[in-house]
Amino acid sequence: MNAHVAKVETFIVTVPRDTPYLGPLGPGERVNSRGYVVRKGNGTIYPSVDRSIAVRITDADGNEGWGETYGICAPRATTEIINDLLVPELIGRHPDDVEQIWDDLYGLMRVRGCTSGFHVDAITALDIALWDLRARHHGLPLWQLLGERQHDRVPGYLSGLPAATLEGRVEMAKRFRDEGHDAFKIHAVVSSEGIVEEVAALRQALGDDALLMVDLHWKFSPEEALDLIGRMAVYRPHFVEAPVKPEDVEGLAWLAKRSPVAIAAGEEWYTEYEARLRLSHRSVSFIQPEMGHTGITQFRRIHALAEAGGIATAPHATVGAGMFLAASLHASVTMPGLWRHEWQHSVFSRSLELLDTDMAYADCNYRLPTGPGLGARPGKRFWDYAELVP
Repeated sequence: MNAHVAKVETFIVTVPRDTPYLGPLGPGERVNSRGYVVRKGNGTIYPSVDRSIAVRITDADGNEGWGETYGICAPRATTEIINDLLVPELIGRHPDDVEQIWDDLYGLMRVRGCTSGFHVDAITALDIALWDLRARHHGLPLWQLLGERQHDRVPGYLSGLPAATLEGRVEMAKRFRDEGHDAFKIHAVVSSEGIVEEVAALRQALGDDALLMVDLHWKFSPEEALDLIGRMAVYRPHFVEAPVKPEDVEGLAWLAKRSPVAIAAGEEWYTEYEARLRLSHRSVSFIQPEMGHTGITQFRRIHALAEAGGIATAPHATVGAGMFLAASLHASVTMPGLWRHEWQHSVFSRSLELLDTDMAYADCNYRLPTGPGLGARPGKRFWDYAELVP
């Protein structure tokens, strides 16, 4: 592949939704003047729309590659980093050098403390687009550039029960069970009637065979989390996710040594450097890389660390237009240590409407998109919601 990067275009993709992500507004919650909601359950800000950032890279021969990154909050911070800092250094580079390009773009700002967050999100969009462009040039589905295929499909688990009440969430879970779903994750940030109470109600409603996972959204101190997990343990959750603040490395390790339930974490770990710091303490049984933060290059490097340590990989899925999810699925089918991939049902179906793809979810499994590259590109409806950011 000889054609160098000639042009990069950046888009903010915003799709309205009737019910905010995670579920209806709770007591004391409101949509502020900029369209955000602060969830009282963990003090974290979320948008009232679905939003991400997409990029299109065109090479000197006119070939295109598409990428996408996290963009739910302050998206113009990320697009400015892409356009102002990264694109001038990317023009003229060759997609076959994508992994070295990641290292070089990361190195631009590492001494200024920009080792995650908006800066690495910006790199992620370009990284995915370069991998897509590279695979499309060779006429190959992306996974064939990433390794040997280990799975025909990607097993999934249902994430989120966005109803206003515990009764409503239980009824929603039962409907999904009746459709054949066997694994359910609750978002404790909206468990306003009690986290333990919700786990107990779901176990009673879904029976002994259902897998239950609990996302604690970084809400607790290690001591508080251990007490809560102890009270949940009788209901046999498969894992407890994100129990302590992201920066509490020692607290996560302390909890992992004492918890009667497996610990999962990692959606906010952008790089192999952040992952290695935690994995060296044996802090998790399941690692949850988020493609919308890591990009393909770091997703693979994080998985390699997990594989070496005998830690299962359970990729995270967040709000997006579907392209970084497609990348996540391509990477996942090459991973021997894959457990299951999160399925955000309230996001996934909306994403498919924006894309030209045969990616699907059925029978508790994702179907990998076919065709060259990602196998997922913007469709007609995408352009109804995409804004070019010059």
